[in-house]
Amino acid sequence: MIKLLIVDDSALMRRHMGRIFGAEGDFQVTFARNGAEALTAVREQQPDVVTLDVNMPEMDGLTCLSHIMTDCPRPVVMVSSLTSKGAMATLEALELGAVDFIPKPDGTVSLTIDTIERELVAKVRAAAKARLRTRNLAQRIRRQHAELSAPRPRAAATANTAAATGPAEVRGLVLIGVSTGGPGALDCILPLLPADFRWPVVVCQHMPANFTGVLARRLNSASAITVQEVESPTLLRPGTAYVARGDADLLIARRPNGLTALPAPASPSHIWHPSVDRMVESALEVVDPARLIGVLLTGMGNDGAAAMASLREKRGRTIAEAEETAVVWGMPQDLIRRGGADLVLPVHRVAEQLEKWVR
Repeated sequence: MIKLLIVDDSALMRRHMGRIFGAEGDFQVTFARNGAEALTAVREQQPDVVTLDVNMPEMDGLTCLSHIMTDCPRPVVMVSSLTSKGAMATLEALELGAVDFIPKPDGTVSLTIDTIERELVAKVRAAAKARLRTRNLAQRIRRQHAELSAPRPRAAATANTAAATGPAEVRGLVLIGVSTGGPGALDCILPLLPADFRWPVVVCQHMPANFTGVLARRLNSASAITVQEVESPTLLRPGTAYVARGDADLLIARRPNGLTALPAPASPSHIWHPSVDRMVESALEVVDPARLIGVLLTGMGNDGAAAMASLREKRGRTIAEAEETAVVWGMPQDLIRRGGADLVLPVHRVAEQLEKWVR
């Protein structure tokens, strides 16, 4: 049995979620109405997983999460609204150690949570087996706001200073695919790349559309390279990371003025979006595979594994995140199983390897 603590100030939400997990047959479900009650329940009941609402009276979800991850760490899945404010709070929660999040389809009190039932159950099951990012966590919590508000200096002159409409010389591409645990993994890679990194970096992070823009802005504030969300056809330039917009896909195309990232409607033949497989497949059509580097990071499922294995077969280079640092070792494990990984690295060593290969 999986011991699950559901924390939500809405009686309606508690009842809906209790019914969903009760019907699964292998969950032992208990409830708390706010963060203060949740802390007591965590200490007394020692649940395997906690679902935690962001907005609650007496003690909000972020404060509660900080205490949980410092005093009695365990997997936490945040339940948040789809608003911009909800997205910012959710990303902050992921930085504090939450494993994953599930957006409420209708805001704070959802009457249609049944529409995300399968995703909710799948994410909680994955969280029960997830690896927590607890290294120096208490110090990270205390330093969090100060670190995020102090942007790293950018180079005075990089490839990004060229006119936005002018041609851009792109010698190759780094393609990153990531899902569960992704914001934390990306935070261990993009801020470590130098401002004059010679290749563009394109990122597919499985997230809703309301979240990817916030993610890009947070990463940009912590990085020497520029990080931006792709909202329209965008010319790719060195020294820049491009985050695919959520709930859609991203394709790499060649246009007269250079390689371009193109937003595309989510493909019904792919399960996860933005689709890593679709991004890599499109890049293989327009770029010499020897000039492509694929990086597959933490996440449920196998999105990106087949395409990156094909990339390696065609003389491209690939990295799979090592099990020791992956929150959920699904996507990189499948790449390794297919024989598609040149290197298997802990996430904090990926940026260094990218610099070596690009040089």
